[in-house]
Amino acid sequence: MTRRRFYAPPIAFSDDRTSVRLSAEETRHLRDVLRLRVGDEAYVFDGEGKEFRGSVSDTDRSSSVIRIVEESQPPSPESPLNLTLAVALLKGEKFDVAVQKATELGAGCVVPLVTSRADVRIHNPEDAQKKQTRWQRIALEATKQCGRAKLMKIDAPVAFAEFVARPPVNLAVSDELCLMFSERDGSPLADAVDSSEQPSSVKAIVGSEGGWTDEEIQQASTAQWKIVTLGGRTLRAETAAIAVAALLQHRFGDLK
Repeated sequence: MTRRRFYAPPIAFSDDRTSVRLSAEETRHLRDVLRLRVGDEAYVFDGEGKEFRGSVSDTDRSSSVIRIVEESQPPSPESPLNLTLAVALLKGEKFDVAVQKATELGAGCVVPLVTSRADVRIHNPEDAQKKQTRWQRIALEATKQCGRAKLMKIDAPVAFAEFVARPPVNLAVSDELCLMFSERDGSPLADAVDSSEQPSSVKAIVGSEGGWTDEEIQQASTAQWKIVTLGGRTLRAETAAIAVAALLQHRFGDLK
């Protein structure tokens, strides 16, 4: 039987981890969508990698309590690769799709990038917060669906130049690999990365819809990012984000 899975942050669990209280939003899903009642089995994950099996012990319109029976293995394991996917802001629902698929493919973090040629602009901090909240909700729903118990982080939108300059920039003292995927001025992944290289952490930049400027490619190269191309076909930015996540999980993670 398919698991009925719910999310609750660690603070929602009792100190002895024998019960957990669900939020009003999760309760609506429990009561109105899945139509669970007292005594029905339910699973709760804490967003940090742990999942628990229990049963509904109390529910009303504003909250529900799950009595925990035991800790359980999540349906899907976490990838050994710590993948940060930085995606240029995309129009319409395209960025929503990138967030959803990155979650399913096991990314640890998505960073929205403000780039020179992106058609989407962040007008003020309130606009940024609204978008970030939306993407976090999409990531949560994708986490439930794909079986992960660890929530993918969604960073606040950041300027391209600021992101590429973030440490570590000296890769000689870190096993973090920094890759910028571009339609030009790069080399295939097999040539850019040594076959024996097995980093535990990878940062990858993907986008933008209008392509990269010469200045952006130079900024990344100066900050010791490796410039990588995906072949001869021109991919839409949201397609490229999915392809990059899958490619890197296959090369360095658990997508075999």
